[in-house]
Amino acid sequence: MPAGLSMQRAYSVARKEVLHILRDPATLFFALFIPLVEMFMLGYAIDTNVRHVRTVVLDLARTQESRRLVQGFENSEDFRVVGEVFTDEALSEKIVSGQARVGVKIPEDYSRRLAAGKTAQVLILVDGSESSVAAEAVNVGNAIALRESLGRVLGDKVSLPVESRPRVLFNPDTRSANFFIPGLMVVLTQMMGVMLSAGAIVREKERGTLEQLFMTPVRAGELILGKLSPYLGLMFIEFSMIALFMHVVFQVPIHGYFTTLLAVFLPFVLAMLGLGLWISTKANTRDAAMQLAMATIMPAIFLSGYVFPTDSMPVFFQYVAQLIPTTWMIDAARGVILRGAGWPELRVHAAVLWGMAAGILLLSTLRFHKRLT
Repeated sequence: MPAGLSMQRAYSVARKEVLHILRDPATLFFALFIPLVEMFMLGYAIDTNVRHVRTVVLDLARTQESRRLVQGFENSEDFRVVGEVFTDEALSEKIVSGQARVGVKIPEDYSRRLAAGKTAQVLILVDGSESSVAAEAVNVGNAIALRESLGRVLGDKVSLPVESRPRVLFNPDTRSANFFIPGLMVVLTQMMGVMLSAGAIVREKERGTLEQLFMTPVRAGELILGKLSPYLGLMFIEFSMIALFMHVVFQVPIHGYFTTLLAVFLPFVLAMLGLGLWISTKANTRDAAMQLAMATIMPAIFLSGYVFPTDSMPVFFQYVAQLIPTTWMIDAARGVILRGAGWPELRVHAAVLWGMAAGILLLSTLRFHKRLT
């Protein structure tokens, strides 16, 4: 043992620190409970196998043979037929709006070509803004068509092939940058918005100047507005700079109007600033605020569809994902940037985000007032 080192004194210090941890519920919560919650969510929700991809069908043949092919898609765990459309325009609209990731078009002469011993082609439109979904959908679509052909060879002793003609939309080269960067824009702005807004008020607590502010004529609502409004402008600047960097450096095309995306981004960033305000009422130090902020970012990354498609998650976590603002904002970003979606396709996203922003801001403001009284 080194000279002068007293185990008794070290034990006393360690005992004091253990008592401090036991008296600090926040430390215990982050050390023990948060990792278990995240392990539970990620262990059950994350599935690298793409399944239950939302699919719409345009069956122009409407015959027994075409229904048999559609049944093959419905029986597959990889596709989940969520609706039927009757025009090419409706088929395209479902994919552009994000309501479906795959569209199957069966031509009018499908059964006649099979009866004549000719190759019947089926068009499979795949949303390329989800690169993992696109690759899986193409492979499984080809496999279903091949299985249909083999069934006819073995059953009828005659080769009547069904040929799948996949077409990857919006991201035909399935570039990973096209898929990840629009989502990364949202995640980065969420992280900065939550952390900066939480830190702005906690900083006043640490310095002891928050009480001094309330000795002035400034009211609580005015303090909140004055504190958060600069960060609102900063988030718009950051979001626009990332979009410019994405377009110029990574060569990601922007097919829609960027102003539409900014209109949807407004309620999203308000929700994130409100979340930061709520964190500031729970934390008394900037370190604690940063820990709370990171705890909100992890579910947003893994459950929002940023990395893994939500369709492949268990039903419970699909509902949880719909409660996360990031889920709606990432889909809107990919919709505008990759699918060329406009306001008609994104008005639901905007309405949901405005509702979430209003709820989060209201709850955070009420809690902030309560902590001051």
